[in-house]
Amino acid sequence: MVKLAAKCILAGDPAVGKTALAQIFRSDGAHFQKNYTLELFIFDSAGKELFSEMLDKLWESPNVLCLVYDVTSEQSFSNCSKWLEKARSQAPGTSLPGVLVGNKTDLTGRRVVETAQAQAWALGQGLECFETSVKEMENYEAPFHCLAKRFHQLYREKVEVFHALV
Repeated sequence: MVKLAAKCILAGDPAVGKTALAQIFRSDGAHFQKNYTLELFIFDSAGKELFSEMLDKLWESPNVLCLVYDVTSEQSFSNCSKWLEKARSQAPGTSLPGVLVGNKTDLTGRRVVETAQAQAWALGQGLECFETSVKEMENYEAPFHCLAKRFHQLYREKVEVFHALV
């Protein structure tokens, strides 16, 4: 059995639900064909500029990215481009698989970021788009399963390239 490990950066503004999302997500691993297991090491960021120097060290060489915004905050959505740029700068020359996660969908009356708007932006950035309500425990696993599958796919592609060289 092959056991893979991926460094997952959890990024976004303060109070969008990053830590809650990380805490609610528990799994024994994502199992793939041929008994592959992938373990995600989730690095939760504080979301404040005050900690930017520490982030540079923690964010070094990520394998996957989970961008989180609050669907009731246009500012948190707008700042995703800043977080994406910062994460990609830590993985130069690589394809950094990622997902965009709109959290707090249970606050329907306060929603300001529409699903279509987020999907269009994510598509333009090469990200998969998800919405969740950690409070209601809705759809919180899907983004991480997507990241695991994307990382596994990159692994398989690298193995195929290696075998072609041998």
